[in-house]
Amino acid sequence: MKVAIFGFGTVGSGVYDVINMNNALIEKRAGKPVEIKYVLDLRDFPGNPVEKVLVHDVDTILNDPEVGVIAEVMGGENPAYKFTKAALEKGKSVCTSNKELVAKHGAELLEIAKAHNCSYLFEASVGGGIPILRSLTEALTADDIQTVRGIVNGTTNYILSRMGDAGLDFDVALKEAQDNGFAERNPSADIDGIDAQRKTSILASLITGKQVDGEDIYTEGITKITATDIEYAKSLNAKIKLFSVTKRENGNIFALVAPFMVRENNQLYTVNNVFNAILVTGNAVGDVMFYGSGAGKLPTASAVVGDIVELTKFAGQNIATVWSQEKLQLTSKDSLENKFFVRVPAADTEKAEKLLGVSEKAAELVNGEAAFITEKMTEADFEAKAAELNIINRIRVDF
Repeated sequence: MKVAIFGFGTVGSGVYDVINMNNALIEKRAGKPVEIKYVLDLRDFPGNPVEKVLVHDVDTILNDPEVGVIAEVMGGENPAYKFTKAALEKGKSVCTSNKELVAKHGAELLEIAKAHNCSYLFEASVGGGIPILRSLTEALTADDIQTVRGIVNGTTNYILSRMGDAGLDFDVALKEAQDNGFAERNPSADIDGIDAQRKTSILASLITGKQVDGEDIYTEGITKITATDIEYAKSLNAKIKLFSVTKRENGNIFALVAPFMVRENNQLYTVNNVFNAILVTGNAVGDVMFYGSGAGKLPTASAVVGDIVELTKFAGQNIATVWSQEKLQLTSKDSLENKFFVRVPAADTEKAEKLLGVSEKAAELVNGEAAFITEKMTEADFEAKAAELNIINRIRVDF
């Protein structure tokens, strides 16, 4: 199998390294030799062995009938969408780690692949090296998936972990994440929850078989989480995690991205630093947990190369994935029920406790304010009552 790699950045160079490093093993598992014929990038890499296969013109790859599989690891929507579509239309299978492209165009690209007797795989687009997508589409196909809940962004999990472990303020923890290469110079996609939103879109689309648009998913990031919130969580024997949630309930489908407080009885409580974990609940299998490195050069490359092996084994065939372009209308989060951790000015304590109910009081950590966990109520009910109060901050509670 002759393979081309679109992009020689962090993940692309990882794919190149993994194929060369584990070539004999990959050949054995794919059933035939796997050889990198081209790497596409606008840049030159003097002195790097990749120079022998480096090209700058995508048409060199698209017009070469020997190339059967392409790993698109460029990132972003364009030109990745244009190049992927062109490759599939020529009958070349494509695999990718590009969650933005998959979230927006996954259903369309799957249909194009089917029409041209090739395949489109995207295991690495969610959870890095964690084999979550193939598990949902193959291993768990006998189950009606009820809930997919997880930590799908390593950057935000690292920041929240450091705020908890070292008592850092948000800005300091973010700077540390950037210095260690865990956060981009412009971190907004991570800290505002957009990266998790795209991954939630893919997960929700796969478990429903219909298109779930990221823009329809209620999304909160972690920018409003303060060191004080972290201290309150500790006093309640809890941690704060950014969750991706897709939930099927009474015929409704809910999806959201938001911070939650969790305690140690939650399987996701112990997932720290840059690690990801996804908890799937099926009506037959019950709870199944997937845990591992959610990003990084080699873990993500491992998932991409896993797809290359799969595409090599099934060359000339379409590997079907149930995901139609029909749009799924998510149910508003307003009817979801949660408890909420709230902080209010001390002067508003009596009114707040009367309106929201108290299931648990927090320690008095800050002069002039009170904090407690509300009774369970719908999101709409909470928002209506919160509008009558001066809420300093509020965080959903998952215990």
